Amino acid sequence: MKLPELQKPEKYAGLYIFDFGDHVGVGFTAREVAELMESEKYRHGKVYKIHKAYPDGRLELKGITAETFQLEAGMFFYSSELDTAQRDFKELIALAVKAAPPGRAKVHLAKYGDNEFVTAIIYPAEYDDEFSSWLLEGRYKTSGPAEGGIEALQRYYDREPEILERHQLFGQSRTISRTGEELLAAVKMAVQR
Repeated sequence: MKLPELQKPEKYAGLYIFDFGDHVGVGFTAREVAELMESEKYRHGKVYKIHKAYPDGRLELKGITAETFQLEAGMFFYSSELDTAQRDFKELIALAVKAAPPGRAKVHLAKYGDNEFVTAIIYPAEYDDEFSSWLLEGRYKTSGPAEGGIEALQRYYDREPEILERHQLFGQSRTISRTGEELLAAVKMAVQR
């Protein structure tokens, strides 16, 4: 795969490379990649996330499967006390007010049993790294065990918890995503942004 030379490569960290087979496009957003993967024409493309970008033009890439753009992931913070779980829930929402999350997400305060509670944040799987970084940068801490990922989300759904409270978060992207005709008109460009 031959990549184009990028001006200010560091601004591409967190964006995606889409390998169309006959050419490559650099600088797609997650939403744009998801739309391309849903199209009949581009569903077999290969996708790489730009994990890190350096001023000298080097890029650290991470291959992303097409299924990732169709899945949700989550992080789950457990507690044996309702008061503690409620505090975790409120602090997570307060973090989103203080610093916008990297994408849309839903937050649940749920009950599994008499002494089992969980604060859950559920988001599109392609944002897994970004949500992890957001929580770390926001110094979000809980006192109980935690787990995360696609499999953890499936276990959460399988247990069918009683949702006590819910909240929707809306992320603030640093890059505006194109859709429809505007996106399709740009797929031949080697550098998207």
